[in-house]
Amino acid sequence: MSENDAKEKSPVQRRTMLAAAAAGALGLAAGYASRNSRPPPMISRVARRFEGKVVAITGATSGIGRAAAVAFAAEGAKVGFCGRREHLGREVEGAIRSTGGEAMYVRADVLVEGEVKAFIDRVVSAYGRLDVAFNNAGITIEKPLHEYSSEEWDSVIHTNLRGVFLAMKYEIPHMIAGGGGNIVVTSSSNAIATNEGRSAYTASKRGMVGLVQSAALDYASKGIRVNALVPGTTDTPMVRRVAGMEGAPDAIWRAAVAQWAKSHVPGLQRLATPEEIAAFALTLASDEHPYMTGGQFVIDGGKTAHAG
Repeated sequence: MSENDAKEKSPVQRRTMLAAAAAGALGLAAGYASRNSRPPPMISRVARRFEGKVVAITGATSGIGRAAAVAFAAEGAKVGFCGRREHLGREVEGAIRSTGGEAMYVRADVLVEGEVKAFIDRVVSAYGRLDVAFNNAGITIEKPLHEYSSEEWDSVIHTNLRGVFLAMKYEIPHMIAGGGGNIVVTSSSNAIATNEGRSAYTASKRGMVGLVQSAALDYASKGIRVNALVPGTTDTPMVRRVAGMEGAPDAIWRAAVAQWAKSHVPGLQRLATPEEIAAFALTLASDEHPYMTGGQFVIDGGKTAHAG
């Protein structure tokens, strides 16, 4: 989740700005293809760092989670993943299997403890072990703090923070039994520098960093490493929904968000792609850096470089 992290004055003003940019989108479409707004080609993965390993992912029916599921499978992992939207989950599962990968979708909501436990148990039952977990599920609701209902506040905190706790609670015993493992948690650049309208989201994402740090110390002696992925604004369906442009044609969305990013994403002046963030998640989840645990690793295109 963590991909809706742009700097602006308020959620309402953000939507207004994007709508204004969209009004001139046809004229800006050519600008989107410019060198600064277009990500460079991704380097093809040739290694199979996760050959024979079992990976569990929460929140993998779209966005960063979906990209990670595809990438883990491409590198040889057996991937079990969950999400609430069954039609999208089956689509991701089919896409992975159609290219020769191994994947299993389980419908589960991280708000429901029994469903989280059942998801992890099914992955281990199907594949025999658990080596890697990418706890990525998350949501946001944006408004001034006093305008949140208790239910809205709880929904964000429980999905983002409690959901990670529940996932780790049921992942870790299997990792201990297997002799170790790697856990990556999706936090957000809002954990470093945030804006108004995001008190629930920011509290949950900053809380994740503390959870990761303490858990890393709890389980280092068990061979389990725990790290936080800290992405900036990423071009996902969730970001479109938050911006109020879910139904906008792709060309209009791309032109609008490219214009917006020039003034709201210092540094690279563009949004990340889900594949770029997923690639970094795989690096954190791999065995390439065995001394790395309890860390928070930022990949935000320079968004927080100006933060004090």
